Parts: sequence; C-alpha cells; structure tokens
Amino acid sequence: MSIDITARLLRDWPLPMPGPDADKNERGYALIVAGSREMPGAVLLAATAALRAGAGKLAIATAASVAPQVGVAVPEARVLGLQETPDGGLLADNRSDLHELCGQASAVLIGPGMQDDTASCRLVRALLPHCGHAPLILDAAGMSIVSRDADCGPIATEGADGAAVGGLRFDHPVLLTPHAGELARLTGADKDDILAQPEAAARLAAQRWRATVALKGALTVIADVEKHEWRHEGGNTGLAISGSGDVLAGIITGLAARGASLEQAAAWGVALHAMAGEQLALKHGPLGYLAREISTEVPALLRAMAAN
Repeated sequence: MSIDITARLLRDWPLPMPGPDADKNERGYALIVAGSREMPGAVLLAATAALRAGAGKLAIATAASVAPQVGVAVPEARVLGLQETPDGGLLADNRSDLHELCGQASAVLIGPGMQDDTASCRLVRALLPHCGHAPLILDAAGMSIVSRDADCGPIATEGADGAAVGGLRFDHPVLLTPHAGELARLTGADKDDILAQPEAAARLAAQRWRATVALKGALTVIADVEKHEWRHEGGNTGLAISGSGDVLAGIITGLAARGASLEQAAAWGVALHAMAGEQLALKHGPLGYLAREISTEVPALLRAMAAN
C-alpha cells in the first residue's frame, strides 16, 4: 500500500541537519554531471537547486564549450569541461579528475540537459564504478543506460524466466526520475497504460532495475526495491514548464548530499517542489512563473517545515 506524502509524514521523517559548528564538508558534496552546448541552462537550474536544498559543496562537469560560462554563472561550484561528441554528448573516458570527484561526492546527479543518448549511456557506464559509494540520481538522458535500446555495451541481464531484460540492474543506491513518456521509452510499455496504473508501473520498474524510481506526474509515485511506496498529489500546472524537472533533480541531489536516503530525498524533494509551485502561484498566478524561481522558495519552506 502506498504512503501519502503529507506535511505530517515529512515532520515525522526529518531531514539530516548539520550541527551548529558543521563546515561545508559536513553539509555534503554534490557532483552534477549534466548539460550540453545547446542546454547549459539545465546545469544552472539543477546546481542552484542542490545548493538551495542545503548541500555545502558543489562540483559540475559539463560540456567544455560552455564550462567557462557555467563557472561564472555558478561561482560556488568547481567546474570541469568535458569533451563533446559531434551530437553534443559528453565524453568522460579516462578522466581521472572526474573519477576523483565521484569518489569524493556525497551524492551524484547525472543527466539534466545532456544530449546524445548513446554518449550519455556510455558516460554513465564509465562513471558507475567510481560513483558506487554515493547515492546516484539519474535523470533525463542519464537514464538511457537502463533503456531496452541501450547502446553502450552488453548490459542486458536475464529475468527469472530466463528471458533477456534490457538495461542494467544496479547493486548500489540509484534513483531514476522518469515521467510517463520517459518510462514508456525506456521500457517499451504503453504510455497510456503507465498513466492508468502509475503505482504498478513504478513498482515494476523498481524491481526491474533494482533501483528506487520516482515516476513523476500530477500524481508522483516513488517505489523502492524493498517494495515500499509513496505517493504525492499537489502543486499546480505552472510546474509543467521547461526546466522544472532539472530543478527537482537538483533538490533531490542536494538533500541526498546532506545525508538523506534516496527514498527520503525523493519524497521531500517532490513535496518541496510542489510547495514551491504553490507559493509561486500565489505570488505570480498559476501560470507564467519560471523554473529558475522554484528553488528560491526552498530554503524558506525547509525552515517552515522544521519549525512546525
């Protein structure tokens, strides 16, 4: 049975809080591998959201063609420039500095704004051995590694009936954040069937990939490999805007960097994202506020939740 994500549930499931003398390292180190020359803004949205959610340190790996601009736009971050494929994908082979950052990170996000699914799949596969100690959030193109059509080497496994199951099954904490259309593309399932039964679809995906899955929508369902489920309804149509998912992924990453489990970070992240939308709708109206404004509401919401 699914557990409703409510204010009461969140109050009874408090986030890890740094002590009064904690330094930035104790607040957590977030690594975000994201963006492309055509979509550098996705990095900015996710990175800002991770900091607004409370992460103490931030590193970004993005396309070399936009890395200097990203570094100026996010002065709080260390920024690495990665070489690019002709289709705008990111290349990370033999990058010891990126591997070192993976090893240092408290939470890793891969995917927002990335292009070239084949390159993205190969990048995630190359980084998995170096990021295995930390919670890993895969969003947008970062999820291509679990696609039934994944093109990054032989990653199919066998199901219980001996049939091949496309995609990877993880052996460390991973969160995937698809909406119904992305889940349909990754699995080959019908989008309408997913929308009709989102809880069943999230459960199946979590078991299929041995990962936590946050199936996003007006009703968001979170399912983990232990067969726990949470559901959230809220927010408003203003959240259905370009870049909104990048912000959500960043919030979750910041919370995970602080020490929250992926399930807790996802539940809190979805709720904070929706509450931020409600606050912005009161200020600006239900439509027309921007994705970049969502994370600005998060610190005050966290303070309010902690006070109640």
